[in-house]
Amino acid sequence: MDNKIKRKEYLRVKRKKRVRQKVSGTEARPRLSVFKSARHVYAQVIDDIAGKTLVSASSFEKGNHRVANTEVCGEIGKLISARCKEKNIEKIVFDKNGNQYHGRVKALAEGAREGGLVF
Repeated sequence: MDNKIKRKEYLRVKRKKRVRQKVSGTEARPRLSVFKSARHVYAQVIDDIAGKTLVSASSFEKGNHRVANTEVCGEIGKLISARCKEKNIEKIVFDKNGNQYHGRVKALAEGAREGGLVF
């Protein structure tokens, strides 16, 4: 069982590196990176050229701990798009971090689109 999990993680990291060679965030179009753990989801908008995180949101924020199911991920997507609008960010590049575009990652992306982000 452990070897199967290690293999899955190895393949995810391999996909992540392959995509990150092509996808990069700029000041005009920053990168929305999604990280998911077993219980929580974290999203941050990053300017890779400056090396700065511009906006972040997660299911593990102070005073608002929630287990990240698809509904909560949709809310996080809307929250991050609202925070982006405050900083005048409308267009982004979506980085799913080697994960499948399915379930929680898809819900977060759709929530961000509903909030007004274009990607």
